Amino acid sequence: MDRVVGPAGREQLTRVTDWLSRAGGRLADDADRLVLPAVGAVTALVLAVVFYYPVWTVFVEAFGNAAAPVRDVLASEFYMGAAHGLFAHPARVPGDVLAWLASVRVHAGWSGVLPEVWLSYPAVRKGLFGFTAWQAALSTLASVALGLPGAYVLARFEFPGRRTLQSLTILPFVLPSIMVVAGFVATFGTNGTLNGVLTALGLGKVELLYTLEVVVLAHAFYNAPLVTRMVASAWENVDASAVETARSLGASPLRAFRDVVAPQLLPALAASAVLTFVFTFMTFPIVLGLGGLQLATVEVWLYARVQQLDYETAAALATLETAVSLGLTYVYLRYEARRAGGGAANPLPRDRLFALDLGDVKGVLVRAGVGAYGVAVAVVFLAPLASMVLASVGGLSDPTLEWWRFLLEQQAGSRTQPSVAVRNSLLFGVGALALALPMGVVIAAFSARGGRGRKVVDAVLMAPIAVSGIVVGFGMLQSLVFGVELFGYRVSVVGAAVVVAAHAIAGYPFVVRNVAPMLAAVDDRLVESARALGASRVRALYDVELPLVWPGVLAGAAFAFALSIGEFDATVLLAGENAYTMPVALKRYLVDRAAGPSVGPAAAMGTILLAVTAASFVVIDRVGGRYRP
Repeated sequence: MDRVVGPAGREQLTRVTDWLSRAGGRLADDADRLVLPAVGAVTALVLAVVFYYPVWTVFVEAFGNAAAPVRDVLASEFYMGAAHGLFAHPARVPGDVLAWLASVRVHAGWSGVLPEVWLSYPAVRKGLFGFTAWQAALSTLASVALGLPGAYVLARFEFPGRRTLQSLTILPFVLPSIMVVAGFVATFGTNGTLNGVLTALGLGKVELLYTLEVVVLAHAFYNAPLVTRMVASAWENVDASAVETARSLGASPLRAFRDVVAPQLLPALAASAVLTFVFTFMTFPIVLGLGGLQLATVEVWLYARVQQLDYETAAALATLETAVSLGLTYVYLRYEARRAGGGAANPLPRDRLFALDLGDVKGVLVRAGVGAYGVAVAVVFLAPLASMVLASVGGLSDPTLEWWRFLLEQQAGSRTQPSVAVRNSLLFGVGALALALPMGVVIAAFSARGGRGRKVVDAVLMAPIAVSGIVVGFGMLQSLVFGVELFGYRVSVVGAAVVVAAHAIAGYPFVVRNVAPMLAAVDDRLVESARALGASRVRALYDVELPLVWPGVLAGAAFAFALSIGEFDATVLLAGENAYTMPVALKRYLVDRAAGPSVGPAAAMGTILLAVTAASFVVIDRVGGRYRP
C-alpha cells in the first residue's frame, strides 16, 4: 500500500479521513441536538390533531354566523338569568338591579336588608351559569369546611397512620367520579344504607337523591382532600423561628397564629378554593348521576344538547365554560409559580396526638375535636365506598352473589355487556398508557431542559388539564368522529382509537407533573459526564436521567392508567356501540336501577373500579410519586 500511495498520498488520505471524521462528528452532533426537538414536534403534532384541532372546531362552531350561538346564550334568561340583560338590553340592567333591591326593601324594611338579601339570593334568577356558579360556591365552602380540620391534624400532630392518611389525599385524582356516584346512591338512595339505619331506629326514610345537598356533599367528598393536601403542605412550611420570635415578644398563641401562621396559610387556602371552584364548576358525572337535569350544570346541559343534536348551543356553552375555567386556572397557576421553592428550614414541631395530657382542658378538647372530625370523615368518605361494596353482595341482611354473576354472564338482549365493558376498559387503559407515557416523558424532558420560552411552551402543552373532558369529547365528536376532508378523502377516527386518544390526552399531563420536577433536580454534571464519554443526548437521557427519575415515571404511568380506567366525561360521548367502558356501563346500570329495588349491578361494577383504583394508588404511593395539584 505504501509503495502504491506513497508518502504524499498517505498524508492526503489522512487529511481526508480526518475531515470525514470531523464532518461525521458534526453531523452526529447536529442530529443529536435535533432529536429532542424532533420528538417534541411529533408530540406537538399529535396534540394538535387529537386536542387543539377538536377544541378549535368547538370555538369555530360557537363563533360562526357572526358569533350568533354565543350571543344567543349570553342574551338568554334561561342560561344567564338576571345577567342576560347585560347582553340583551344593556340600558335596562340598572333598572333590573334596582327593582330587585326595591322588592327586598319593601318586603323586609331596610332594618333587615342584609339577612333578607342573603336569604332571598337563591331565589334570584340565576340561570344555568348562575346556578352552576352557585352550586360550585356552596361545594367550595363545604370542601373547605371539611378539608381545613384535616390539614390541621396532618400538619400539627404525629400519630400512627399519618403518612397513609396524607397519601390518601391524592385519591381525588384517581377515583372515578361515576364510581363515587354509585357509592352515594348506595348510601343515600331510597333503599340505601342511611335509610336502612333510620328504619332500624324506628325513624322515617329521607329522600336525598336528586337534591342540591347530596350534590354538594359528593363534591366535598371529592375536593376536601385537595384542600387538606394544599393547606397542610403550606402549614408544614411555616418557619418555627418566626412563631418563636412572636411569642418571645409577648404574643399569645392565638395572636402568633393570627399574625404569623395564618398569613402564610391564606394563599394555599385561596388557591385550593379556586381549584375546587374550577373542578365543581366543570362538574359532570356527579350532577348527572345525583342531580339529573333538574339540577343541571353547564356541563350536564351541554351533554343534553349534544344528545339532542343541538351542536351550536353546545359549542357556545363549551366555549363560555372553557373561558371561565381557563381564567380561574390562570389565577391558580400564578399561585403555583409564587410558591415554588423549598420547604421551611425549621418547620413547626408536631405534637404527639395520643400523648396529649387528658388532665389539661385544652388536651381534652383537642382530642375530642379530632375524634369528632374522625367520625365525620368516616361518614362522608368511608360510608359511600363501604355501602357500594356491601350493595354489590346484597348487603348484610340478604347477602348474594347475584350481581357478580350478572357481571360474568352474557346478558341476553342487553346493549351493555359487563364483560365487554371490563375488557374494553383494560385494553383502552393499556393503549392510553402506551400513548400518554412517551408523550409525558418527552414533554417533561423538554420542560426540564427546554431553555428560553419554556414557560410559554409548557402552558401550551399542559392546556388539556384546564379543559373539561366533556368539551374535549364534544370536539373530537365534531371533528375526528364525523370526519375531516383531506386531499379529497374524508378521514374519520371512530371506536376504540378515538376513545384511547381522549384517555391519553387526559392522562399525559399527570405524567409530566410527576416526571418533570425529578428531571429538573438531576445534576447537570451527570449528563455532561455521559456526553463527554461519547453518549448522545438521547442516550444520556435513557441511560442516566430516566433511571434516576424512574419512580416518577412509574407514578405517572399509574396515574395515566387509573385515569383511563375511570374516564367518563369524554367516553360517554365517544363510546360507540361496542366501545363502552366500565364507567359508561356503570352509568347505564344506575339509570336503569337507581329508582328500582337494587343498585347491585352498578355497585358490583363500581367495586371493580375501586379495586383497580386501589391498585393504582398503591403503585403511586409506594414508588414515591411527587404529584402536587
